[in-house]
Amino acid sequence: MSIKITGTGSYIPSAIEKNEDFHQHEFLNIDGSSIESPNEIIVDKFKAITGIVERRYADPQLTSSDLGFLAAQKAIEDANIDPEELDYIICAHNFGDVKANTIQSDLLPCLASRVKHSLRIKNPKCVAYDILFGCPGWVEGVIQAKAFIKSGMAKKCLVIGSETLSRVVDKHDRDSMIYSDGAGATIVEETDEKGGILAHETASFTYDEAYYLFFGNSNNQDLCRDTRYIKMHGRKIYEFALNNVPDAMKTCLDNSGVDIKNVKKILIHQANEKMDEAIIKRFYRLYKTKVPEGVMPMSIGKLGNSSVATVPTLFDLIRNNKLDGHTIEEGDVIIFASVGAGMHVNAIVYQY
Repeated sequence: MSIKITGTGSYIPSAIEKNEDFHQHEFLNIDGSSIESPNEIIVDKFKAITGIVERRYADPQLTSSDLGFLAAQKAIEDANIDPEELDYIICAHNFGDVKANTIQSDLLPCLASRVKHSLRIKNPKCVAYDILFGCPGWVEGVIQAKAFIKSGMAKKCLVIGSETLSRVVDKHDRDSMIYSDGAGATIVEETDEKGGILAHETASFTYDEAYYLFFGNSNNQDLCRDTRYIKMHGRKIYEFALNNVPDAMKTCLDNSGVDIKNVKKILIHQANEKMDEAIIKRFYRLYKTKVPEGVMPMSIGKLGNSSVATVPTLFDLIRNNKLDGHTIEEGDVIIFASVGAGMHVNAIVYQY
């Protein structure tokens, strides 16, 4: 028996927000003071660091659970299963459903229940719940699905990562340019095929690191001080990721028994191009070898950082030959890895 991903689906919003669309924004420092550099220079520096040229924003009538439902439909169809056979629906997100042009998050009922409702699943034994685990939420959801299946509690699970980050950003903060919207979904089930999940690793660093990402006030001091937006200590996150993600990936790979030379692709959370490149270089340095060409597919340039949706969306794009220059063949070994708010780090070694 193996536990494999048998179907994938993603929803990439059609609305494109390009870097030049930020030229008219009023970016401010944390204390509310004006930034001396013109926006064109701010945006150019942003692109050089993150690699982001454009990002996707959800249509106003759609919420995060809607995006998750649309991705889930595709995954179910791809796996060719009856949704009534699902034992668990696990929905990873961070901010619930935030309707366009509002400031309040809606988490009642949970997003997984909303997705199940939209799928019109009647089976009450299909348990639907949410996971709040920062950007690594989808990866952790797959790890939980594997645990359910291995324990005999489930045979088929739907794991979703969905987010509408564009609705919780402070438009006066330069970091707002990083975030985007989207959803990715996967069916995880028990099969007789070889491969699947070979090993996994998770760690939570909270002693000093818990609030590297947090909810805070707008940089615009004139706006309501009771309204909160997603904020981050970028430099601290960068250093944290470099110090901890490669070690988690190495522990996971060593536990899998797979040689580093046999890793075909590393699908890492698309948070920041320079940071991801540095993580991969440090990971291969742990094995005293160079980074193979083409081992790390990137989608952040066109799609931005959609948090929990980045890894499953990337996987779906590659499986469906929609990412130029990247393919996955039967038997290939992949590493899924992520880091995010909490601060949490996780990884999965997976044989396709």
